[in-house]
Amino acid sequence: MTSPPEKRQDAEQRMLGSVPSMPALGRGPAPGGYSRHDYHHPAAGWGASRSVSHVLERAGEPLEGLRALFVMNHEDGGFDCPGCAWPDDPSGLRLDVCENGIKHVTWELAPAKADREFFAAHTVSELAQWSDYDLEAVGRLAEPMSYDPATDTYQPISWEDACALVGNTLRGLDSPHQASFYTSGRLSNEATFLYQLWVREFGTNNLPDCSNMCHEASGRALTAAIGSGKGTVDLNDWEHADAIWLMGDNAATNAPRMLTWLAEADRRGAALVHINPLIEAASRRTIVPHEFVDMATFHTTETGTMNVQVRIGGDMALLRGVAKAVFETAEKSPDVLDQDFIERYTHGIEEYRALVDATAWADLVRDSGVDERKIRRLADSYLASKRVIIAWCLGLTQHEHGVDTVGEIVNLLLLRGNIGREGAGPCPIRGHSNVQGNRTCGINHRPDDAFLNRLAEVCGIDPPRRHGRGTVETIEAMRSGDVKVFVALGGNFALAAPDLPYTFQALRNCELTVQVSTKLNRSHIVHGKRALILPCLARTDKDYQSGGLQGISVEDSMSMVHISYGMKQPASPHMRSECAIIAGMAQATLPNSQTPWQDYAGNYDRIRDTMARVLDGFEDFNARVRNPHGFRIRQLARDRVFQTPSRRAEFSRAPLPDDAHPGEGRLLLTTIRSHDQFNTTIYSNDDRYRGLKGLRTVVFLNEQDMHNLGLADFDLVDITSFSKDGTQRTVHGYRAICYQIPPGCAAGYMPELNVLCGIADVSTQSGQPVTKHLIVEVKPVQ
Repeated sequence: MTSPPEKRQDAEQRMLGSVPSMPALGRGPAPGGYSRHDYHHPAAGWGASRSVSHVLERAGEPLEGLRALFVMNHEDGGFDCPGCAWPDDPSGLRLDVCENGIKHVTWELAPAKADREFFAAHTVSELAQWSDYDLEAVGRLAEPMSYDPATDTYQPISWEDACALVGNTLRGLDSPHQASFYTSGRLSNEATFLYQLWVREFGTNNLPDCSNMCHEASGRALTAAIGSGKGTVDLNDWEHADAIWLMGDNAATNAPRMLTWLAEADRRGAALVHINPLIEAASRRTIVPHEFVDMATFHTTETGTMNVQVRIGGDMALLRGVAKAVFETAEKSPDVLDQDFIERYTHGIEEYRALVDATAWADLVRDSGVDERKIRRLADSYLASKRVIIAWCLGLTQHEHGVDTVGEIVNLLLLRGNIGREGAGPCPIRGHSNVQGNRTCGINHRPDDAFLNRLAEVCGIDPPRRHGRGTVETIEAMRSGDVKVFVALGGNFALAAPDLPYTFQALRNCELTVQVSTKLNRSHIVHGKRALILPCLARTDKDYQSGGLQGISVEDSMSMVHISYGMKQPASPHMRSECAIIAGMAQATLPNSQTPWQDYAGNYDRIRDTMARVLDGFEDFNARVRNPHGFRIRQLARDRVFQTPSRRAEFSRAPLPDDAHPGEGRLLLTTIRSHDQFNTTIYSNDDRYRGLKGLRTVVFLNEQDMHNLGLADFDLVDITSFSKDGTQRTVHGYRAICYQIPPGCAAGYMPELNVLCGIADVSTQSGQPVTKHLIVEVKPVQ
């Protein structure tokens, strides 16, 4: 039965933090007791091992989970971790796994219990009251389902009827641009290529993706500066760097296998600099779990030599301060600049130098939140290191000025020739296992003409030339009715997006929403007037097609492409592969298409043969991807070939942002992930590395700010955000936590606090939501 509206509304609204005077409900398990403690243990180590053992113990398939330890990230028939995009060890390291990777794999290995009996027993209105943890804990999706508004339940539907519903609805639109096609970073390269081929043959470039919300700023900045939207380094460079800077990144949670490389760098004496508003566990020390002697003796390795606590949004000012100190040193010692590299390979240094010279130290200190002495210490470290890698994650990109900040990273690297040589270069850290491959293989709402021309020539289609809608533009268009059909390949769009109530209304306004997924999530509950749930194979599932067992490929953060084979039989015979689902929808949409959809779905080698003719760097794809460690896509900028209009690396000359201070009585808030979380998937309410247990609805505050507000730990507060368009949003019933964070700054977990990011809070540089730079007021609950 459908629950009473007032009960349903209360549960939904408390998850959004919208009920005054009531503690908010997070999106993890049902809250119980909570506590906190200081965390001083090393990252990974025995804490991670205990966590993994608990995960395996709770898993529906514990033996399969244990077997995954010996298959994941291994060459010759293994599968790539479905979690983060950190590269596999080219030495063939066994047990190159991490705590979060095991959590994600066991999450995939769950039995298929979200079947027709489950959906018959639970209305969508009832499921709307469930936490997101409880939704995903049901198990794998077992069969295709279609929403029935008469009963408010999902009902079984055949694959043929589901594809026909998609095809008929799309063909009935007045324009192809009335549909939008989203993808998350879980999609394989082969499925990505088929997906964009279908969409472009249909007639639109409405291909929003998760990059629009995470690393769009990185791609745009790097393309402008060095002619490629990717970083230039690989793991060999990490082995030879004299210094590694990590900016806006919490390595122990976001890419735990990076800890191995930080530990190795420390042992050879490299400088390890962590630049972040929060001091995180990864910036101190670690015990790498597969280093058995260290585990047995509790021997730790340092993973940081310097912590720089920059204020939220102050990274660009910090980088420019380092550049200013470098230029000042060059006045007396010109050889600190790589003059030969600058003269041969760069453009715009004189304009950049004049800009830096004109910036006062007082402004740099104020805007960065770091005193001049520490900025100069950082500059000294940079000058003392011949080969420097600067890596970064979303802490730099989800800002209004994210593009300019990444451009400033490149500026600093160019000064000493730290691009195009061993042990040096820019290194964006991608969050999902194939988000970079998605973009490489055609998921881009702003495709360039060269790609479209090659696609037209090889595939015999006439792709549209007008740019499509990105993620936020798609949400706005669904809300206005300009987009009527929304198709999502993976992900949990309803929770990953900004301004959750606005996004929910936009999705519900659609005529049809289609979710291709592995598990039940919020995006199946927040749906259009008609809705389909289509269950797909996961990375761990064996994929048998008419051509036999199939492998799929992914591209990691450092441009290595690997083939991946599942390890177990699918949990339900009704699941289909991503490629098969796309081919079925494409055939139903394009009945007169000359594209060999079923041939592609039956044998992925045929997809790869076509990709090899369309995509630069994928020549001889089928042979090269079967090498034990795959292959690396050539990065021209690594060879100091810069495909910019000037054919040189470009110094960015952007002004410093003027948003250093949010206003009297206001704070700058950044969203973060807990350690027991992968993107929007929440494994528990704990955050071991930050010493918090049993609670997600929190805001981390500086001690002085806590004192000024009269707050003690766990006091209830309301948080109000102030959007660019003048609107306000409030979450009620969060708990204040004192933490090591600069004055005037605050932090809290996504996806809960995505509600505070208004739909207008989008960077004009990248189109990304600015969830790392929200202006808020925190007030005690009266």
